[in-house]
Formats: sequence, structure tokens, C-alpha cells
Amino acid sequence: MKNKTYNKKKVLVVFLAAVAVILGLIGRLCYLMIFDAEYYQKKAEALHEREREIKAARGEIVDRNGTVLATNRTVCTISVIHSQIKDQERVIEVLAEELELEPKVVRKRVEKVSSMERIKTNVPKEIGDKIREYDLAGVKVDEDFKRYYPYETLASKVLGFTGGDNQGIIGLEVKYEKYLKGQNGMILTTTDARGIELDGIAEDRIEPVPGNTLQLSIDYNIQKYAEQAAQKVMEEKQADGVSILLMNPQNGEILAMVNVPEFNLNDPFTLTEEFLAVNAEKQPAADAKDPEKKQELLNQMWRNRCINDTYEPGSTFKIITSSACLEAGVVKLDDTFQCPGYRMVEDRKIRCHKVGGHGTETFVQGIENSCNPVFMDIGLRLGSERFCDYFEQFGLMSLTNIDLPGEAGTIMHKREDIKAVELATMTFGQSFQITPIQMAVTVSSMVNGGRRVTPHLGVSVLDKKGKTVKTFKYGEKEGIVSEKTSETMQELLEKVVSEGSGKNAYLEGYSIGGKTATSQTLPRSAGKYISSFIGFAPADDPQILGMVIIHDPQGIYYGGTIAAPVLRDIYDNVLPYLGIEKK
Repeated sequence: MKNKTYNKKKVLVVFLAAVAVILGLIGRLCYLMIFDAEYYQKKAEALHEREREIKAARGEIVDRNGTVLATNRTVCTISVIHSQIKDQERVIEVLAEELELEPKVVRKRVEKVSSMERIKTNVPKEIGDKIREYDLAGVKVDEDFKRYYPYETLASKVLGFTGGDNQGIIGLEVKYEKYLKGQNGMILTTTDARGIELDGIAEDRIEPVPGNTLQLSIDYNIQKYAEQAAQKVMEEKQADGVSILLMNPQNGEILAMVNVPEFNLNDPFTLTEEFLAVNAEKQPAADAKDPEKKQELLNQMWRNRCINDTYEPGSTFKIITSSACLEAGVVKLDDTFQCPGYRMVEDRKIRCHKVGGHGTETFVQGIENSCNPVFMDIGLRLGSERFCDYFEQFGLMSLTNIDLPGEAGTIMHKREDIKAVELATMTFGQSFQITPIQMAVTVSSMVNGGRRVTPHLGVSVLDKKGKTVKTFKYGEKEGIVSEKTSETMQELLEKVVSEGSGKNAYLEGYSIGGKTATSQTLPRSAGKYISSFIGFAPADDPQILGMVIIHDPQGIYYGGTIAAPVLRDIYDNVLPYLGIEKK
């Protein structure tokens, strides 16, 4: 009886344990089927669905008139799905031949067991179509897009370029990435557990959304002509490079931004012969064989000197010194000065460009003659504290906020370190550095009535039908200088061109204001110079402001002699094009 009772208890325990297990399994099954159903449904779908991305067409970049500067070309991506290949040797043979790849390279990728293996990207469409015609099981030909620049080198350092994934790397391409990139689509195919596509089941497609079009303020015709002028003077003067900037001083729209030598946007990772020739002294061409050094060279080749590099502005900065001193009331137009060819400041003898001096001259004549002693005198009248105050008031210590990446800031003395000698040299644009775009924007505010504008290239975003979906707004700051000071500067700078050191920029029938400069690069012992000219027209109502900078010209290097004529020739073509009539 005892054993019988014991066995009954034992059976009961086993039975109850079994019931508990079964109830647990039922509970777990209910949980999975009801509460976790969505998760496992997605897992099942993922097991039986294969995704292939469809690249979205990147938005175009067009100039102010609609001329296409950046667009796309259809290319193909060739891939293989290992589990679907039926004739491996045939696949290897065809792909190696059509894609011009080594058979062993193709074999390695074809034999790799993976859900999908890319063989080659950016394949020309005609080759992709040819491979598709072979109808090889397991071989996928998907259409893709590759960025294409119709004018190759035009505005290369402004437009920038994209990488292998069609994502912006430098320039406007990266700045306006969110508007240009679009949204990729997807192809969904159904497979069995082995990954083989099921016949009779149609593919699902999520169509890509193309990127929007970016419209710029740049004018193709003006940009092209400015590049030709820059190329010509660079070759004539055997210079390291030439930068030209043309903008509307009233609203900050940039019409042209040139940095020669430019590079080919359709082949941006190849160092150009022209670039290597210009930089041969600094970095031998052999350096291009070293990956790290080649990347350094590429970074240099891609640099936009108008915004990425600083320089000593030299005598063009006298426009800003004059404006500050007129605004502060420390100088009048009829004030007279003596120029013996130098000025002693503390223990330093600081020379004028005219060795024998200009003798007695008024302030107006001092500007026309670009006389250093005159500007040292008025700068010392202003004093270092007020000079720094105006430097900041004019916006020189802030970025211009141009819509391009990598803008460099001003390199300036600390206030407490500015003594008489530093102040004297700063008045005529030495011992500190700014960017060309900073110089152009600041001079614009001196002659446009006293408004500091934001320089920019992006104007609006358009959809595929050409409808404007966004117009960019840019801020401006009024009261940089008074309207009276601005009008005075217009008159003074017009005389610089009509009667003074900028006479080589004179263009018959037009009123042009401007200022020349010749500055020495560091170290001074190297004997290298930067020649520049900044000019605007019409002088009494500026509609265009231009800047020419020639880096390390050989032979004659004076800005008034070699830079001013470049802007004159550009204006000779551009002013009529813009509808600015002769008087």
C-alpha cells in the first residue's frame, strides 16, 4: 500500500509538471502570436525579402540664368547574388570581359557567399545594358547616378564635387547637401529560405525622390570671362595663382569667384599638371606617389583662396583706414601732409613706395598717390584704441558668413600689443591678415551707403518643375559708416582711378572707383609679392565690385601696373553685359 501511494504521488508530480510545462508553452506561444506577432512577422519578411537600393538623382546646380553647372549621368552598379548563380564560370567570364577586370578579381567576388556582392560601380550605362542582355542568373544590373559637370573646370573650387556615394565633399555640393541629395528608393524581391528569388512574384518598388535644384547668383558668362582673364595674366606673369571676385555690393550676390589654376570636377582626385608645375618648388611631383603627400597636394589643389586663405591686403586697406578717419573726424579732405619718402615711427624708418617722397600733398592727393606717410599720420591721429574699435565696427573681426565651408578668420594683433609701429603699418594694410572675401565685403560697405551685406552664392531652391520652393534670406547690418562718409569715399576712389595710382583701371565712358595694392608675403626675405586691385562701378552708384589678386607674379609686380588692367578688361565686357551704360 505504501509503494502504491508513493507511485501515485510520483505520477501526480510528473503530471502537474507536464501540465505546467504545457501551459507555459501555450502561454509563450500566445505571447509570441499576439503580442510579439509584428516583430516576428518583420523577421520573416526580412528572411524572404531582399532589398536593393535605388539611388536618387542628385539635384542640379544652375546659374542665375538657368545654365546647368552640375547635373547627373546614368551609370550602373553590377552585383551578384551567390545563391542565385547557375553558371558560375560563365558569369565570371562575361563580367571580367565586359567590365575589363582581372578574372581572378571577379572570381573572388562571385565565389564569396554573401546576400549580395558588388562587382563594380559607376559602370557606363551602355555596358550595363549589354550585361543585362546576357540574362545571367544571379547577376543584377541596377541603374545609378554619377555627378557630372558639363564645364569641367568652371568654378571648380566654388561648386565642389561629390564622392563615390554621390555625397558632397567640398564647396556648394556639401554646403547645400540637404537640398541636393534627394531620398533613395528600394527594390524588394521575395526569396525562399535559400535566398533564391521566387518566380511569379512581382518586385515591389519604393521610388526614389530626386533632389531639388540649387540656383546660384553666379553668372556663367561672367564666370567664364573672369576665368579666361585670370588664366591669361597667370601665364603672362608666371604667377602661382590668380583670384578674381566679382560681386554686387548692394546685396552681396557673387557673380563670379575664380581661383586659377582650377581643377577638373569630373576627375577631382587627379592632380593637374598645371598645379604640379606651379607647386614644383614647394613639393616635387614625386610626392604625388606617396598617398599621404598626395592627399596634402589634393587639399591644396581644392583650396578656394578667396575664402580659405588670408593675406596682407596692402594699400587696398587704405580705403578702410580713410573711412575710419573720416568717420572719426580726425582728417579733412584739405588737410596737408609732408612726404619725404619715409616716416620715422619710434625707432623705425618706414618707407613710402616713392623713394624721393611726394612732398607737400593734401589728404585727397595722398589717397591718389597711395602715400604711406599720409596714412601713418592719420592712423596715429586716430590712435590704436579707436582704430581697433572701427576694425570691429566694420566687421573685420567676424566671419562674413559666406555660404561656403572653410572660411578663414582675420589674423590680428591683440589690442594691448598694438604700439605706434604696429599701428603705423596697419594703416596701409600690413602686419595683419584677412581673406579676400572679407576685404571685398568690407569695402562694399564703405561705398554702398554704409551697409554690411552677407556675401552669398545660393539664391533659391527649385523643384523639378522649376517652381521656387525656398528663397534664401541673408542679413545685412546698417550704419557701418555714415552715408556722407560713403559718398566721400566714392568720390575719392573715383579720383584714384581717373587721376591717381589706379589710372590703368580707367575705362572710357564709365565712372570707376578703386584702389591698387602691392604687398609682400612672409617671410619678407623671400622677395615674393601679391599684386591686387579692387574697383567698383559706377562710382556714384556701385552695382558691381571686383577684386583681382595675383599671387607671386614674376617681373613687374605692382598692383596698379598688372592687376588694375585685368579688372578694366573684365569691366569692358561685363558692364555692358549687365546693362550698365556709358555716360
